[in-house]
Amino acid sequence: MIDLEGAMAAARAAAATARLDAPPNPWVGAVVLDDLGEVLATGATAAPGGPHAEVAALRAAGARARGATLVVTLEPCAHTGRTPPCVEAIEAAGVARVVVGVTDPDPRVAGRGLAHLRAAGVEVVEGVGAPAVADQLAAYLTHRRTGRPYVVGKVAATLDGMVAVADGTSQWITGEAARADAHRLRAESQAILVGAGTVRADDPRLTARLGERTYEPLRVVLGAAPAAARVRPCLERSGELGPILDELGALDVLQLLVEGGPRTLSAFVEAGLVDRLAWYVAPALAGPAGLPALVGLATPTMESLRRGRLVAVTRLGEDVRLDVEV
Repeated sequence: MIDLEGAMAAARAAAATARLDAPPNPWVGAVVLDDLGEVLATGATAAPGGPHAEVAALRAAGARARGATLVVTLEPCAHTGRTPPCVEAIEAAGVARVVVGVTDPDPRVAGRGLAHLRAAGVEVVEGVGAPAVADQLAAYLTHRRTGRPYVVGKVAATLDGMVAVADGTSQWITGEAARADAHRLRAESQAILVGAGTVRADDPRLTARLGERTYEPLRVVLGAAPAAARVRPCLERSGELGPILDELGALDVLQLLVEGGPRTLSAFVEAGLVDRLAWYVAPALAGPAGLPALVGLATPTMESLRRGRLVAVTRLGEDVRLDVEV
């Protein structure tokens, strides 16, 4: 019996290799299996304009794909965009069965891909490994469902929740491994938002440096950035946060990283606009004279305490990253 959960895990692993280059397309992985469950080929979505994961896997499998099982993290597309519909490639390859993690909420797909395959006589199995796939594609799925980016709030703090010490300095609270991970988080985001106060205080570059590659997400400043700041060119926005998210969603920003400062992140939390917190904790204490990671939140009673769901704990050198859905 074919281990479909294991095959979907392999497809997720392939999808992870496409996370940085596929957006604004979804980062999808696909695996072609023979009758015994042996992997014949894998594929991942290329940069926009390149082949999708299904096509890449089928091309790698060649004639062996006929009668095989195709395991793919996201429903195959049924429309023509930069590339032809994936369902047509699947049908032409003679695949006997398609196993899908989650359906695609994009209105151009939204079940049409699976309906096309069924009409062509292809067996379709849905929902295999769905929770893990949905987590991997959270930014894409949120964008397609709401028109807004998936909002990640990033904090690097001491054990007692401080992001700067009494003299205002904050570099470096966390160690090298945590900072490298934070650059990966930046690279996974199509835009980074900071407050004007952070720009004035730190003049951050807001780039993501991963080895020899440098990623430059769209820079967004809440308020007016100083003219001499390196953060330019950038979008300067003020006012209600919801319309800002609508605008960024229309610009194909799938994930927005809210990186600073405490008042800016607190405003997003207070408005209920943060989907996940990436909270880096260093084994250090700053004391009450430091700058808290969040300021301005009104929590008068235990009943009003904001509780999230801890979804991951990652050890990064001497530091820890806590991922919390809020």
